Amino acid sequence: MTRPKGVAAALFLIPTVLVFGLFSWWPIIRSVVLGFQRTNLVEAATFAGLDNFHTLLADPLLGMAVRNTLLFTGLALLIGFPLPIFLAVLMSEMRRGSGLMRVLVYLPVVVPPVVAVLMWKWFYDPDSGLFNQLLGLAGLGPYPWLQSTGMAMPSLVLEATWAGAGGAVLIYLAALSGVPTELYEAAELDGASVWRRLWHVTLPQLRPILLIMLLLQVISTFQVFTEPFVLTDGGPEDSTVTVLLLIYRYAFVNGDYGTAAALSVSLAVVLAVLSAVYLRLTRTWGTK
Repeated sequence: MTRPKGVAAALFLIPTVLVFGLFSWWPIIRSVVLGFQRTNLVEAATFAGLDNFHTLLADPLLGMAVRNTLLFTGLALLIGFPLPIFLAVLMSEMRRGSGLMRVLVYLPVVVPPVVAVLMWKWFYDPDSGLFNQLLGLAGLGPYPWLQSTGMAMPSLVLEATWAGAGGAVLIYLAALSGVPTELYEAAELDGASVWRRLWHVTLPQLRPILLIMLLLQVISTFQVFTEPFVLTDGGPEDSTVTVLLLIYRYAFVNGDYGTAAALSVSLAVVLAVLSAVYLRLTRTWGTK
């Protein structure tokens, strides 16, 4: 007697569901519960109600962390969102050397994040860093890249853009390969320049991918942690403290795991609402 196909599929699916639930959903549930508790993860937890959220809202550093996170996100979108599109279009138009160019662009993605950040920390060194040495040859600098409240955040964005652009470039290159060549041929027959073909053919064809990539980049930049933690530790003068860095300080510096969980849950809710609103507003843009 053969088993129904649905039962066989369910038996194969059960281990995956259990693993996914144990390592994905259970930590989420525990974080939500922890947000309403007072605990040091050693002694028994006590119910705190909304006290953790009240502590969070009373912290003056929260507003600065939110502003810094929004600033990082804005700069990352301004610099890091159009750059991969430009590189992908440039490489798709190249007749020679496109393979080498793809390797060089994707290479930063292969480098471990902490290693890449430490390398850039040396680049930014005000005394012996690579950037100031190169600028010194032209009679410029030295510049306090990470020691200035005005330059620290753009410096972090520059490193993050370098580290993350490679993956986006490959996605855009794959999307460009699916654009019908007939559209480009018709545009060329009409005398359209490269920039007009980009604006009227390439970007409209990439619209669904662009919308998804924009949302993913907003979500990832809202959760920036490695760059401010390793490069500046939130300084100078807390000008690079981000929401995730503040969560780290609550949990592993202050031992206030309840408030850390409360801020984590709040960030997750904000990103979920933002994503839902964004998808609602753009659900028909990709088909127009």
